[in-house]
Amino acid sequence: MSLTLRTISREQHLAYIQTLPAASHMQVPAWADVKAEWRSESLGWFDDRTGEMVGAGLVLYRQLPKIKRYLAYLPEGPVINWFSPHLEEWLQPMLAHLKQQGAFSVKMGPPVIIRRWEAASIKKGIQDPDVKRLRDVEADFIEPRAFEVADRLRRMGWQQGEDGGAGFGDVQPRYVFQVPLANRSLEDVHKGFNQLWRRNIKKAEKAGVEVVQGGYQDLEEWQRLYEVTAERDRFRPRPLGYFQRMWTALNNEDPNRMRLYFARHEGENVAAATMLVVGGHVWYSYGASANHKREVRPSNAMQWRMLRDAYALGATVYDLRGISDSLDESDHLFGLIQFKVGTGGQAAEYLGEWDFPLNKLLHKALDIYMSRR
Repeated sequence: MSLTLRTISREQHLAYIQTLPAASHMQVPAWADVKAEWRSESLGWFDDRTGEMVGAGLVLYRQLPKIKRYLAYLPEGPVINWFSPHLEEWLQPMLAHLKQQGAFSVKMGPPVIIRRWEAASIKKGIQDPDVKRLRDVEADFIEPRAFEVADRLRRMGWQQGEDGGAGFGDVQPRYVFQVPLANRSLEDVHKGFNQLWRRNIKKAEKAGVEVVQGGYQDLEEWQRLYEVTAERDRFRPRPLGYFQRMWTALNNEDPNRMRLYFARHEGENVAAATMLVVGGHVWYSYGASANHKREVRPSNAMQWRMLRDAYALGATVYDLRGISDSLDESDHLFGLIQFKVGTGGQAAEYLGEWDFPLNKLLHKALDIYMSRR
């Protein structure tokens, strides 16, 4: 197949995404508005024989301090045929184009899954004292073509971080937790939960926890709970303006793109979460909870409602996003994987993020700059 790459309009980009079963929420045109501090561009790949669009990518450009050169970033993209035996024909024109745009380095995250582990295998791994990481557990599914993609990328000169992107080394998580919904009944999904999850859902129901959807006007209340969570879990929260921008940009593009949920007990909001939808892929993207009333299990009730809503939307996968690959109970991120494993889903490992230095000197300078931050 001979291909042509060119800049496309947002309308063309969105129309293409809408023809796909799913794509990352970071590859829809509206994501450019969420990341307002980056310059952006939509790229399209066209089949020369038919003239039809066969791939798309959202590029975010970040300017280097003091010089007119950019880092070009395609988060969880581009959306192309990654298993093509002629991957060079997709990526070489992209590199040439980005270089022309003033990029000194390109970072991308192929949306390609290498391995999957079932919840039961992860539980066994947690119980085994010799197992410290997810990759020490034998995977239940391996995608051999993903290894070919990695080989092709290396041969083309693409590079990966020293640790191969273990844990949270990449900008986007390399390991995620997903609950498959395709060809399953809701009853089946509920049966897949572990005993603790089922008990907690029941407990929340008995205690009278109700889960409701919120709108733009409720983002301030979301922010209050989110900042409580940030202080407790010691991370730097995003400002309210970020979520307001996210809500406006994503829901202007598609009224169902972003949702907000609250778990309430006795009239008080005690947990909240945001949900994102692109085609058949639904993500739980941000979560927050109060420091009190945890005994009424609002988070389990909220996840169960979000899962049911995702199912009603016809989703094929409910994605709980990032996990660390550590199975060590003393690791501060261990609670996260333990909570998510309880849903009975699968851990998935992506190919990770890859860099192509178009200007080796500037790329090195950026590396040093980033490591000092």
